[in-house]
Order: sequence, then structure tokens, then C-alpha cells
Amino acid sequence: MPKQRIWRHQRPFQHAIILTAPVCGILMLTLQVRPPSVEMAMPGPVRIGWQVGLIAAGLLGLTGLLWPGRCSTRLGLELASMLMLGTVMGMYAVALWVISGRMAVVAASFITAVALGACWRGWEIVRDLRRLMRPRQPYHADALGGLP
Repeated sequence: MPKQRIWRHQRPFQHAIILTAPVCGILMLTLQVRPPSVEMAMPGPVRIGWQVGLIAAGLLGLTGLLWPGRCSTRLGLELASMLMLGTVMGMYAVALWVISGRMAVVAASFITAVALGACWRGWEIVRDLRRLMRPRQPYHADALGGLP
């Protein structure tokens, strides 16, 4: 059976977004500065949850990328991060579309692409976790060419 490879260090765009997400969330919470579309489209508790979700998604992603233990735990943390990131970016894209309409085509398209990319990566992680769950086939002497 061929070895299974999980490419954890081959995603520089994902790493950049995961590094930036908590910084943006912390800055928005501490400086009380948010995009106008978020201010207008999201009520106070939802807005705070959105910012905390941004921070949590980034920190979970960083934890998953740096996890020294089992591969399945690392992938699970990264999966949680990608699902949260896809959700908060989707919320932001909807806020942009609703408030700004056609004026937000460029920004909302970019944010939507980030949300879809996070969901795509989540699907890849689920696929990798399923591969890890498959039982390994024992090697038989017949499969090795009759070696004792």
C-alpha cells in the first residue's frame, strides 16, 4: 500500500490568512474600528461574535499548523479553523453585498473567494481524515512476491 501524504506546509495563502485573521479581529475589538458595512448590517452581539470568531478561527488554525502531536488532531484543529473562517468570511461578504450593492463587487468577490477557499480546504481536510481512518492492509507473503 502506498504511503499517504498530507501536505501541511504547501499552503502559503492559507497560512497568511490564518496569521492575519486574529490580528484583524483583535485590532477591531481593541480600537473599536470596523468596516461600515459590518456596523450597518450586523447588530452589536452578532458583530462581537463575528470579531471573536475571526480571532478564534486564526488561533485555532495556528494551533493546528503548529500542533506537535497526532496528525488527526492537527487536521481536526485545522478543520475547525477553516469552518469558522469560511463562516465569518461569508458573513462579511453578505454584509458587503447587502449594504454596498454593486459598489462592493470587487471587495465582496474577493471575500467570497476567501470564504469558498476556506470551505474547499475544509473538504480536503475531511478527505484526508477519512484516508487516515481507513484500516491499513497487512502485508502478506504472497503480495511481496513469495518472500518468507
